[in-house]
Amino acid sequence: MAKMLVRADDLGYSEAFNYGLARAVKSGIVRCVGVMPNMEWAEHGVNLLKDTDAILTVHANICQGRPITDPKLIPSLVDENGFFKDKSLYREAKEDFVVLDEVVMEVEAQFQRLKELWGKTPFMVEAHAVPSNNFNKALAIVNQKYGLKNMGFVPGRGPQIGKYIFKFSMDSGNADYNPFESFKKAAQQPMAEDEACLMVLHPGYVDEYVLTTSYITTQRALEVAFAINPEVPKWCAENGVELITYADL
Repeated sequence: MAKMLVRADDLGYSEAFNYGLARAVKSGIVRCVGVMPNMEWAEHGVNLLKDTDAILTVHANICQGRPITDPKLIPSLVDENGFFKDKSLYREAKEDFVVLDEVVMEVEAQFQRLKELWGKTPFMVEAHAVPSNNFNKALAIVNQKYGLKNMGFVPGRGPQIGKYIFKFSMDSGNADYNPFESFKKAAQQPMAEDEACLMVLHPGYVDEYVLTTSYITTQRALEVAFAINPEVPKWCAENGVELITYADL
């Protein structure tokens, strides 16, 4: 039986986005949610999910908004106005400019912030959008410190969390994107007994902030519609696909 883990990222990104993601949890198949604890709407988003069985992770963010840590303590991560450096700078950099001690400080602060908001320990800390070896090292350091799962990597096979090695699916950048079709394609690929597929979504409603700061816009609303579509669990049952969560890892 193929195993699919559907994760919804970016809770806290904006007010409207939070409402869409909450609907994908409360009326749909989403159970694993990545939270951006530094964002202005993080508390609002977490509060929307407090009466659900969602499992939250820290979707550690060092490229959007302001840090939780005093910007003076993490100069490698912020601009002259105290905001995180844009993700384009990370992607264009020829060398990793992230200072390990600084990013560990901020990642740990985001972990503590989500723990405070949620009243529970997040499942793990994972990355949002930034290619940086030191950022990845910081995630592992914080996960290890608090006894959390960590996303490792099995050479030649892919990322591993717990007992599963994951194939990865995120097609929202495709011009003809159809979330349900992407889900079917991902679920029908060959998987060994120790393999599962991680489908990353960003389901939410769109407001001005999303429109002006993200290249993923209308796709977010399409993903809400996919997540709450009753045909999805029906298709899974008919095609031998098991929807798993972090609790199964």
